[in-house]
Amino acid sequence: MIRKAFKIVIDPFAYRQFEKKEGAQNVIEYGLEEFQERINQLYDPSQLADGYAPFCKHLFVKNFTTTKMGYAKITKENEHLLRTVYEARTEKELPVLRRFFPYDNITPQVAEYLDIILYHRTQVEKENAAMGNQDPNKDIDYEWGIVSIKPQDCPHELPMDPITIMRNALGVEHGGSGVPLDREKYLKSVEFWSQNAIIK
Repeated sequence: MIRKAFKIVIDPFAYRQFEKKEGAQNVIEYGLEEFQERINQLYDPSQLADGYAPFCKHLFVKNFTTTKMGYAKITKENEHLLRTVYEARTEKELPVLRRFFPYDNITPQVAEYLDIILYHRTQVEKENAAMGNQDPNKDIDYEWGIVSIKPQDCPHELPMDPITIMRNALGVEHGGSGVPLDREKYLKSVEFWSQNAIIK
């Protein structure tokens, strides 16, 4: 039986952002199903912005939750708080080295915007096949899957962090997307993330 039709669904890859647990990053302070409903209400195809590949789009919306910023500027006063960890976002990804501010040591502000990062259904199916995953949304006639939600202070795309760019270039079998590394975008990413760090 076909379930309720949505143009946009939340992909399981983004479920972790709704889980309030130790080490969680960018926790979305809203119910998962309610969030999906609200995004579909706000969805306007003409407002989609291009992402890093043809299958990726961004939908920028005013923050209708109480979700806080997911990153902070590095200063002389807080740089001693930075930590590093080898981390994989799923069990099947390769762990990579990441730098972050511990959530308990930084007081972020409520974000002004949410960057809803979307992958086209064909890419979701491609990555699921490569990783041996099942799509719980397969019976829904959706077009886009939400793979990440970034709380931020501006209505435009922030640079993807350098290590994610590198992992994407490794290919879908390692948890990436298979998009080749773009040197110019990589250097812009390094410039931004040399001055900022995620909060987790």
